[in-house]
Amino acid sequence: MTIEIDHLGLSVSDYEAAKKFYTAALAPLRITPIMEFPASVTGDQPVVGFGADGKPFLWLSGGGPTSHIHLALRAETRAQIDAFHAAAMAAGGKDNGMPGVREMYHPNYYAAFILDADGHNIEAVCHVGPQAAEAGRRAPAKRAAAKKPASRKPAASAKKPAASAKKPAAKSASRKPAKTAARRKPAPKPRKGRR
Repeated sequence: MTIEIDHLGLSVSDYEAAKKFYTAALAPLRITPIMEFPASVTGDQPVVGFGADGKPFLWLSGGGPTSHIHLALRAETRAQIDAFHAAAMAAGGKDNGMPGVREMYHPNYYAAFILDADGHNIEAVCHVGPQAAEAGRRAPAKRAAAKKPASRKPAASAKKPAASAKKPAAKSASRKPAKTAARRKPAPKPRKGRR
């Protein structure tokens, strides 16, 4: 089991505006609103849970801003980082760092930073280099090409033994009962002696 943060809650000054902003900004990262509860359910403020694959992990609630935080969300590709930055800017975010490599962290640290309306520093980061992502896209094609000759060779060799297997099977059909009976008799004797 991996130990990691399960979820995070943020209070925002304008709940509806923040919900709209985060819905637009996080969509390129496959992060969408999954659950939302009105104040009548929570007993205090409305909340919305953003997440991916059916699990919310970023909860926004009304009631005033939390002290400024830095939240980094991991992306799968560098293209998602670029799309996150563009979507967040279009939704009213303030640029806090254009998409690009931050080699001070490591050579493949590709990230973009946005400030939301409450001043929270929201980052999207990808730790995979462009070559690794490109190699991952090409690998299935190479593997499929490599499997074709391998699958042809066993098919050809499988035909030869199958044809030769038919001939001995026909010859041994009459011998089989005699050999089987001879083999069965000695086998039980050693087993009984061992027990």
